[in-house]
Amino acid sequence: MLLRRSAYILPIFVLSGLLVHAQNPGPASSQGLGKVSFPISCKAEVQPSFDKGLALLHSFQYAAAENAFNMVAQGDPQCAIAYWGLAMSSYHALWEGADQKAERKGHQYLERARQIGTADKREREYIDALSLVLNGGHGASAAELIEYSHAMEQICKDYPQDGEAQAFYALSLLAQPEKGDDLEVRRHAIAILNKLSAAQPQHPGAVHYLIHAADTPELAPEGLEAARRYATIAPDSSHALHMPSHIFVRLGLWQESIDSNQAAAVAAAEATGRHLGEAHYQFHAMDFLDYSYLQLGEEDKARQIIQELNQVPGRSDDVVTNLRIRWTARNLLELHHWKEALATAPGGDTRDRMTIFALRAIAAARTGDASAAAENFKLLKQAAKQKLPKDEKFEDYRRQEVEAWLLYAKGRTDQAIKKMRAAVATEEDVDPGFLVPAREMLADMLLELHRPEPALAEYEAELKITPNRFNALYGAAAAAEMAGKTGKAKSYYGKLRDICPPQADREELQKARMVAAGSN
Repeated sequence: MLLRRSAYILPIFVLSGLLVHAQNPGPASSQGLGKVSFPISCKAEVQPSFDKGLALLHSFQYAAAENAFNMVAQGDPQCAIAYWGLAMSSYHALWEGADQKAERKGHQYLERARQIGTADKREREYIDALSLVLNGGHGASAAELIEYSHAMEQICKDYPQDGEAQAFYALSLLAQPEKGDDLEVRRHAIAILNKLSAAQPQHPGAVHYLIHAADTPELAPEGLEAARRYATIAPDSSHALHMPSHIFVRLGLWQESIDSNQAAAVAAAEATGRHLGEAHYQFHAMDFLDYSYLQLGEEDKARQIIQELNQVPGRSDDVVTNLRIRWTARNLLELHHWKEALATAPGGDTRDRMTIFALRAIAAARTGDASAAAENFKLLKQAAKQKLPKDEKFEDYRRQEVEAWLLYAKGRTDQAIKKMRAAVATEEDVDPGFLVPAREMLADMLLELHRPEPALAEYEAELKITPNRFNALYGAAAAAEMAGKTGKAKSYYGKLRDICPPQADREELQKARMVAAGSN
């Protein structure tokens, strides 16, 4: 949506209502959040609170950051840069950016900063740069996000020793539509952040944004060191405790992901209870926990995560319903629990109902019930005609997968494989997240058709993209076994056995452990 520039200046008495009193703000220092360096031209006594707010910004703890910058504004009402900090707390660069309400709020803070004014040229440049995306409109356009990035790049040139400018410039590169997914842009951001991290080893933004930049299958190894350092740099941030798991999941380091997100979930719940965070921090950690437990073969623990949704502080009923439906569908698909999947009733919003119809269609197809598969595919298409919630869509490759399994159930196997390959090609341009990859479904289909050689090739190709996925490892082992490649089969079964802990309870592990031990 295009932003429109506002020509008016909001009266000061309106802005004063935007300042909220900090709740349980804690000491005005960035200890436990990393070390930042942004000397300001305000009263010396507010510098610690400013540093704390800045460190919190770098870990995306926006509510807590707003409280810290409020302390700066209250301690020095003529501190213009404090209002830049408050505006930055409204702009969530790698999340939703800023919704209309947050944009207006951020714009008002920047207008207040301009009213106060500052003699410090660098502070003025920061304020002017942020005004490019928080200008009172309805969402920053792609051109304005690029313009903001250019402005931050210029600040880096004007002040080459300013680590904050380098961090925010790198972040702005990642926030550009489409370009933020370009490997060249990501590598450029990584180079900036590696340099900053070398100069300021305790800078939270340097490692945080590097993890985001490296959050792709191709670049994930470049983010591992930052991932393992971030939580030690900012242990007081729930997001810092969680964020390393983005790299751990990319590399199939499931136990490290679990350790990271267990700590993050506890910290997020505590922060929400103190009104310094929101429920989505804990939900996000739980999402990673559920998926990681599945990959370690810990089915019962994955199911328990879904049960714990009702215990999250600050939760809303609608969000809990959405997450329960989506995680349940994902788990049943991962676990191949087709009978339970077929018994799952649709509910929630339109997207949730589509998710269940897709699940049931695949479950029916994989149990040989072509009629039930066709009926659920029909319901899926009908639901797709309804208006989805804002910013939601049902990905094309998901529908292609369902149609491929329907063709398979009808015995039209060559068409089914062709359709599933189309889904694989479509998925190459997107990140499926924690959904079963289309290529793995293709391998499953080939294996069920007793074509072990091409199935093995597809499983192995998927494992290069998503290392150590439980189903891909087990499928590769089964395909190798069917193809008579006993050594390779035993190797894959052995790897699965070694990855999963002794308490893992997925049924497939019984065979994996038996074959890996040398008996059939």
